[in-house]
Amino acid sequence: MKKVIVFMLLAFGLSQTSNAQIQFGVKGGVNYNSNSIKETSTDVFNGAKSKTGYHAGIWLRAKLPIVGFYIRPELVYTNLENEVYYTQAGKTTTHTFQKIDIPVLLGKKIFGIGNVFIGPSFQYILDSDFGIEDIKNVDADGFTVGLQFGGGIEFGKLGIDVRWERGFSDVESSFVGNLGNVEYDTRVNQIIVGLSIQL
Repeated sequence: MKKVIVFMLLAFGLSQTSNAQIQFGVKGGVNYNSNSIKETSTDVFNGAKSKTGYHAGIWLRAKLPIVGFYIRPELVYTNLENEVYYTQAGKTTTHTFQKIDIPVLLGKKIFGIGNVFIGPSFQYILDSDFGIEDIKNVDADGFTVGLQFGGGIEFGKLGIDVRWERGFSDVESSFVGNLGNVEYDTRVNQIIVGLSIQL
């Protein structure tokens, strides 16, 4: 059902093309993931620290009939990392989190070169791993929904934007380790700085 909603939103955006000028391009940038691994069972993790991640993808923008407004769906690969202390082994390990993001943003042009936007971000978790042998068989909830909003400026075909993203739903994950099955929450909360190029 959730996947159907994603495709419906994308179809809505594309359906506006008859009355709109279409632009598309590529994008990439850095992500500062300020979430910490929040454990939901026993005391296994301590001192989670965020590390800078990255993203890359494609975007499409269609002007809407309302003057100045547009819809911008994107398809983006995102890689995030946290450093966390695993108390059972007395070791620090890296938690890597990879996902596909599909933001569907409603935006408005301001002052000629600026824009502001907001919209849902549909996310599919590709992989979630720890860099330590004691933690294995990591499972992450496959589909989550978040919110993005922000703003940016454009100089010709080059654009720079800053956005904030917050997950609506918990990313419930689990792993099999020395204590058996352990559940934890890695809900995404991040600042995203992106550079886009219109093709």
